[in-house]
Amino acid sequence: MRAARCEAYGGPSTIVIHDIPAPEVTPGHVLVDVAAAAVNFPDLLFIADQYQVSAELPFTPGSEFAGRVAEVGEGVTHVAVGDPVHGSVFSGAMAEQVLAPATSVARVPEGLSMVEAAAFRVTYLTAYHALITAGGLQPGQWVVVLGAAGGVGTAAVDIATRLGARVIAAASSAERLEVCRELGAEAGIDYTSEDLKARIKELTGDGADLVLDPVGDRWAEPALRATRWGGTFVTIGFAGGDIPKIPLNLVLLKNVTLRGLELRTWTVRLAEETARAQAGLAELVAQGMRPAVSEVHELDDVALALQRVADRTPTGKVVISIGSSEATQQQRSQS
Repeated sequence: MRAARCEAYGGPSTIVIHDIPAPEVTPGHVLVDVAAAAVNFPDLLFIADQYQVSAELPFTPGSEFAGRVAEVGEGVTHVAVGDPVHGSVFSGAMAEQVLAPATSVARVPEGLSMVEAAAFRVTYLTAYHALITAGGLQPGQWVVVLGAAGGVGTAAVDIATRLGARVIAAASSAERLEVCRELGAEAGIDYTSEDLKARIKELTGDGADLVLDPVGDRWAEPALRATRWGGTFVTIGFAGGDIPKIPLNLVLLKNVTLRGLELRTWTVRLAEETARAQAGLAELVAQGMRPAVSEVHELDDVALALQRVADRTPTGKVVISIGSSEATQQQRSQS
């Protein structure tokens, strides 16, 4: 099968396309014919060996995919051969086939195309867990989303707005904030030119009820300082580069609940909560919710797709269409 391969740590240009043996199905796993794979910021960290956990060379990048079940391993009962599914893996999604743990694979919610399904699971499940499971979101609350025009950010803005929250989007340009407004954000903050803490306080009065932070770096602390007494701050990642060192006296004095969310371990350790999240997301999809996909690239152009995400150019998810797949056909029918 054809697959993108990382054979030496580095940037997007180091990724090559090779023919490699197809995976063999094992107990508790699902073999999927991949129709589409999404590009996420952690993919860049994996290929640069900058993620918290290293991927051993050589490996196929990509954690998020959609396709049809080719084979199921012993003990798998919730999906069958031919079912449309989407899922997530540690690595391996940017290939014609992927072997995934059964617990990380679910049927595609009715109404999503393969391209949309590939762009959906990781970002929308992360956002839903951050808002509901970790954040306890209630209608009418003020929610601040950092990196709001990115993959997790747009998902969080979309979900929170649909659930009745008052969303403040924080992003790095007027263009990116406009994307968030179209998704329902009530207000926007350009944190490259505005005082993030002051603007959050100005907009909310008492501070944010909930902050979602997939960015980290120098924006985490001012956002935490702008959280109201008794509020919640959920850290999701560090797309801004540096991992911030948070003064714990702020957490003490403001009685803030500080939560960490890493989807790979949450889906394993919080199976019941994840099932509830998937059901909640399926209901929102039935009501018309769709992920924002800004670009679709062929597998041969995977290095370009990764570079686009590295440059932070897209204002939605970037997806890889695998060959002359169902994803390609669906995308053409929608264009």
